Amino acid sequence: VQLVESGGGLVQAGGSLRLSCAASGSTFSITAMGWYRQAPGKQRELVAQITTAGGSSYYADSVKGRITISSDNAQNTMYLQMNSLTPKDTAVYYCTAVVPGPNSWGQGAQVTVSS
Repeated sequence: VQLVESGGGLVQAGGSLRLSCAASGSTFSITAMGWYRQAPGKQRELVAQITTAGGSSYYADSVKGRITISSDNAQNTMYLQMNSLTPKDTAVYYCTAVVPGPNSWGQGAQVTVSS
């Protein structure tokens, strides 16, 4: 499975961004998709995840109420709508797909929130 993120950029605090992740290849093998982020000097952390069957979602406590994960299975695309962004949300955001074997990862999308 190949993943390509888009939609990152620079936004002021309080603003919004939407990230997209387009999947291709053996997409039928995907059981869940998610977004991780990694800020400078910090470990990569799970932000949100959604299952492909049933659409159950998980959110990190730090983003609950501000970020929404969704997917369009027909388009093999996942989204991360981020609202009320703060400088603490600044990071490289990675799309991941849970498949048999090692997870697939995208190349990352930089999100920078200015104060």
